Amino acid sequence: MDTIFALATARGKAGVAVIRVSGPRALSAGQTLAGDLPPARKAGLRRLTDPRGEVLDQVLVLQFEEGASFTGEKVVEFHCHGSPATVTAVLRTLGDMDGLRMAEPGEFTRRALENGVLDLAQVEGLSDLLEAETEAQRRQALRVLSGALGEKAEGWRSALIRAAALLEATIDFADEDVPVDVTPEVLDLLCGVDATLKAEIAGVDAAERIRDGFEVAIVGPPNAGKSTLLNHLAGRDAAITSEHAGTTRDVIEVRMDLHGLPVTMLDTAGLRDSADEVESIGIARAIARAKTADLRVFLLDGTGRTEGLDPLPDDIVVRGKADVADAGTFAVSGKTGAGVADLVARIASVLQARAARAETATRERHRLAMKRACDAIVAAENRLSLGMDGAELAAEDLRCAIRALDSLVGRIDVEHVLDEIFARFCLGK
Repeated sequence: MDTIFALATARGKAGVAVIRVSGPRALSAGQTLAGDLPPARKAGLRRLTDPRGEVLDQVLVLQFEEGASFTGEKVVEFHCHGSPATVTAVLRTLGDMDGLRMAEPGEFTRRALENGVLDLAQVEGLSDLLEAETEAQRRQALRVLSGALGEKAEGWRSALIRAAALLEATIDFADEDVPVDVTPEVLDLLCGVDATLKAEIAGVDAAERIRDGFEVAIVGPPNAGKSTLLNHLAGRDAAITSEHAGTTRDVIEVRMDLHGLPVTMLDTAGLRDSADEVESIGIARAIARAKTADLRVFLLDGTGRTEGLDPLPDDIVVRGKADVADAGTFAVSGKTGAGVADLVARIASVLQARAARAETATRERHRLAMKRACDAIVAAENRLSLGMDGAELAAEDLRCAIRALDSLVGRIDVEHVLDEIFARFCLGK
């Protein structure tokens, strides 16, 4: 195994820059640069010098023993001053040492996976944590990184192994009188696993929305104040506003943090019958995008019409331009801000209720692995419903279910997804 090194913090000027070295030659590299290293997991102030004896920097040095580091290997970290020149000098000196090379993107984390420090779901949780922009994303990513999904998978796996062992015992002693009918216990185990798996599968969509963000479309007739409302929510002029109807022709997107949830607000073309070809294309796009959005805010004028689109039960209907019209009890004005706080609270309430359905699994890959396990469990239950003559085939179904759960945490069948996952990691992770 090569010894690898990389800058583990962001490039550019900073107070501190962390350079990580991992692998069998990490300690010797640290000693070459810093002399005697401090005891494991205790920071020590050291001078780094190059082979000519020139001082590179005065740094904090940390060493981690094999099995007690992020990668599971021997690791040395240099906490340097964060100037680009200092970082370049230290990296160049490390690169000149025999047996050391620059790490590839995600290689430290990949080694953590290969050395059993993290499972694949935890790696994905770490990736999500590095990308987290909102509080909800941070909490969800930390839950996955902590190993919560792996713990659930291990519980499901243990129950299925127990059920398979009972069936195998029945098969092995098929020619003898077995005093206990194992079918009730097996079916009880399978029913419990199947129920919890289905609950987890049902929460994947909500978890994905937390990770990727919810979409909220502002729709309604022309000149209802949609673009002005979007600009108020964004705190900037994201959309062109005008007294002339039909100004917005395309979907305008603004990403924001809404009460801790990642939300993309969509300003769409005004809904009406139009003879203008370009405006008609914009209206068609508005309707199509609004239909796929997680939530729609219908901003209406005095007519109350919603051309080509009807509100769904969770959608929010509100009167626009509250500053210039007798708008009633629930109205907003993007120009003055009247009613906007109430509207934001209503949007957040709907989305938070949906986010609360999220379980631990957060990705389509997780859903597919759990779905394969569920399908195999159902097949086993169907075989056992016909009697113990189907025990051998049911046992094979359970082995298929166990393999599906193993792929969930990266024990098997995941090589094809590793490159895609680690390609998104930064160089020092």
